[in-house]
Amino acid sequence: MLPIVMPKWGLAMEEGTLTAWLIAAGDTVEKGQELAEIETTKIANVYESPAAGLVRRLVAQPGEVLPVGALLAVLAPASAPEAEIDAFVGGFVVRDPEPEGEGSGLSERRIERDGRMLSFKVAGAGADGVPAILVHGFGGDSDNWLFNIEALAQDRPIYAPDLPGHGKSGKQLLRGDLDELAKAVAAVIEETGAPRVHLVGHSLGAAVSFRVLERWPDRVASLAGIAPAGLGTTVNDGFVRAFVAAERRKDVKAALQMLFADPDQVSAAMIEGVQRFTRLEGAREALATIARENLPDGRQAASFRALAAETATPLLLVWGERDAIIDPAQGEGLPERVAVLRLPDAGHMPQMEAAASVNQRLAEHFSAAGG
Repeated sequence: MLPIVMPKWGLAMEEGTLTAWLIAAGDTVEKGQELAEIETTKIANVYESPAAGLVRRLVAQPGEVLPVGALLAVLAPASAPEAEIDAFVGGFVVRDPEPEGEGSGLSERRIERDGRMLSFKVAGAGADGVPAILVHGFGGDSDNWLFNIEALAQDRPIYAPDLPGHGKSGKQLLRGDLDELAKAVAAVIEETGAPRVHLVGHSLGAAVSFRVLERWPDRVASLAGIAPAGLGTTVNDGFVRAFVAAERRKDVKAALQMLFADPDQVSAAMIEGVQRFTRLEGAREALATIARENLPDGRQAASFRALAAETATPLLLVWGERDAIIDPAQGEGLPERVAVLRLPDAGHMPQMEAAASVNQRLAEHFSAAGG
């Protein structure tokens, strides 16, 4: 008898709202099948089944707000008596989540570099594989990887920094250009203590990762770009301008909805989180500076297309075919040795919209690149 419980997505998650079931009692589900829609303080997303089995009981009802670990449903063989399932449900105890840094191995660290604080999350610190650094995009933070960090940390240490001007890192910028952002990633590479790392960059974070590869090629075991900037010339200027300028709730929501193939994935809590961030001292000014230096007037200021075509470093590109921010066609025309994953139902955030597929492909990419 297998319990399906409220998952923990990210350090801050303590509870979630079950908004809809996507299955019914009596259904047979496969591992990875979408079971339910859950809204957290970060995002509304689907919950994929951790195992295959027969759905014998849906315990939670849509609209319920439940703590992490609460019983949502029960998978059990058809031969299991109803009384046995009743007893299992009645005796189920919600366990308190592990303290941060224990159990899951997920923790948050801060270091000082260039006179400002640099914040980053770490998971799997005791794992043996080559570390991977996950670099978020413009306007994001390390929570953009909340569906990826712990899954990828099964095999290797995972580091997810908040770039300068973003998240919990300092908002003071010298220039806000790729060199400054790449230097912050290089500082995290040093923190790993490893001779080489895998880099995974989302959107502008991919351009940052390409700059790291350009400057410190011997430290990069592989590079994966998710909806990557740095391979084309254009970006959706309407999004960039809207995100920087948005203050009212409806304007923030409209900007965020451009990121997803399904605009309903933008939760009220996500909107409030962006509003809280942009109200921090120096945050909006930092975003404006980074946009001006790297994404001016709908252009990508730096191109790494030649580097991507010539480097011997293993490359993987992940595109959501419904990306409204960076045209997936910008990844075409590169050598066949550059691996590509296209996701038909994802937009500009495939690491969130299709986390299971992205996690599996990244794990394969890391392994093929040498562990």
